[in-house]
Amino acid sequence: MRARDLMTSPVICVGLDATVRDVAKLIVEKRISAVPILDGAGKLAGIVTEGDLLRRVESGTENRYSWWVHMLAGSHAVAADYVKSHSVKVSDVMTRDVVTAAPETSVYDIAGLIEEKHVKRIPILDADGATVGIISRSNIVQLVAGARPWIEVTLADETIRSDLMSKLKAMPWAHPHHLSITVSNGIVDIWGGRGIE
Repeated sequence: MRARDLMTSPVICVGLDATVRDVAKLIVEKRISAVPILDGAGKLAGIVTEGDLLRRVESGTENRYSWWVHMLAGSHAVAADYVKSHSVKVSDVMTRDVVTAAPETSVYDIAGLIEEKHVKRIPILDADGATVGIISRSNIVQLVAGARPWIEVTLADETIRSDLMSKLKAMPWAHPHHLSITVSNGIVDIWGGRGIE
């Protein structure tokens, strides 16, 4: 199975002009755990995760340092942390060094990257650098939960998923961007919130 078969797509992204509050509201409203940030050319510039928003002044959870921490950590580290907890700009909060993969990357390799890099999700970029999907740890866990005995099918899993996504996107009542869809050995698993209204 490849990343393209498992990834959530389309991905909810925002531009560099978004505020931290905008991203926090998206995370809550869309029930997602991260928002990729795109630059002016539509390329991935960074990502803001729930973890990036844990230590914020709005929630009263920002780090407070005693005098000895200032001395040991240095003023640069303390200042950077202050900016991250107080800034309203996503560019000050986002993680810039994002671990990514291509649509053809195997799910085995995606799982390895998540484990090795200690991240919870991997944005999927096409050959032009456009963000075409995202795979989280929960997507992989869903594969385990939905595992069924192998059966012989005549259509490729990619074809089944692609046809299903096309049909869902054509339905005015469907919201496929709220769904995760996997196809393994011809068996379709669909999960997520508010997929059909």
